[in-house]
Amino acid sequence: MNLRILPPPGAPRRLAAAQLSNSVGDGAYYVCSALYFTRVVGLSPAQIGLGLTVAWAVGSVAGVPLGALADRRGPRGTSVLLALATAAAVASFLVIRSFWPFLLAACLYATAQCGLAAARQALLAGLVEPRERTGVLAHLQSMLNAGLALGASIGGLALSADSAGAYRAVFAMDAVSFLVCAAVLLRLPAVAPVERRAAGEPRLAVLRDRPYALVTALNAVLLLRMPLLSLAIPLWIVERTHAPGWLVSALFVLNTVGVMLFQVRTARPVTDLRTARAAVWSSGLVMAASCVVFALSALPAAAWAAGAALVVGAVLQLFAEMRQSAGSWQISFSLAPPEKIGQYQGFFGTGVPVARTLGPLLLTSLLLLWGIPGWLLLGGVLLVASWAMGPAVRRAERAAAQRPEPEPEPAAAAAAGEPAAAPDAAGTPEGTPAGTAVPTVRAGR
Repeated sequence: MNLRILPPPGAPRRLAAAQLSNSVGDGAYYVCSALYFTRVVGLSPAQIGLGLTVAWAVGSVAGVPLGALADRRGPRGTSVLLALATAAAVASFLVIRSFWPFLLAACLYATAQCGLAAARQALLAGLVEPRERTGVLAHLQSMLNAGLALGASIGGLALSADSAGAYRAVFAMDAVSFLVCAAVLLRLPAVAPVERRAAGEPRLAVLRDRPYALVTALNAVLLLRMPLLSLAIPLWIVERTHAPGWLVSALFVLNTVGVMLFQVRTARPVTDLRTARAAVWSSGLVMAASCVVFALSALPAAAWAAGAALVVGAVLQLFAEMRQSAGSWQISFSLAPPEKIGQYQGFFGTGVPVARTLGPLLLTSLLLLWGIPGWLLLGGVLLVASWAMGPAVRRAERAAAQRPEPEPEPAAAAAAGEPAAAPDAAGTPEGTPAGTAVPTVRAGR
């Protein structure tokens, strides 16, 4: 493994270890889940699609309150509990044999995953300085891709065996990987919960933050690129071009390895809102160019010419993806109130389940039915969304500057000698300023 993908020692590296542990299990799960649910559980493709659509819709709604829970009860303890809930959900897939239990387990899985993403972002915000967060997230993204690639290789072995036992072993491994993730997260320093919300303040303030909601909506549009590589481009290659079929896996490997090796370097210049806006705008320009090149691959030409166009388009898409990711990370943190990082990250993160739910239908309809004009329309939509992000972020920045400062609660001043507050979900004392890392003491250490 290239050591440049590793973050600095300390909390960032442990966060990376947690990311790597569960991404290996997820990589194997993603490769094998469809066949397991059809051949072992006995579900139809329509039932699987319906169940996962409902599950991710529920998860996207649950992310905000679970993020708020991380703010109030402490992000480390909340992250640990949600990692354990994910492990339980994956393990439950091993015993279900009908649709309704599958739907319940899928809803638990998606809810825990969305909440875990928000809680981990809040934990990272409490452990990493603001100017370093985008860089650390870039390292985590690199580790994520490395884990997914390794997990997909393991899943490939299960596919080659094509037996119920092999598929169950993959699900068991995924469940164990989240147990490992929970154990690693528990070894991180605790981050103190935030003060109580002010009188009259809504419980989920992010739902009333219209400028932030606009930024989130634009980011969701930009995330429509997510199903491109996994679904739309493979179908495009097979049905609309003369390129060889093996190019599907080659482009996937290109993207996975590219992000693993270059995401950190690409994110390094992004340190504030100005550079984040520039990163998102440049990603839109490059993504639009990528769409044009992908469209050209369908023109009558030799197989090598179509293949070359697809490779060039994939390289452009890779660069656009890394720039957009870096910019969106910085934007999502910089515009969120420090005392509400969890719920704001939970809201911003709804773009991922939305893209997973709506993206496949939209992209396959647009690209496979419309062909070249569909690619040009998609590129135009992504270009406009990336341009609109600039004024939307500036508006949200002005709104953030006008927010009243949270009033500290009288009992929170430890220096005044008041009694300590209740522990967080992982047993960490409160009463510490929000965002402060509190090392924990364990027996035997």
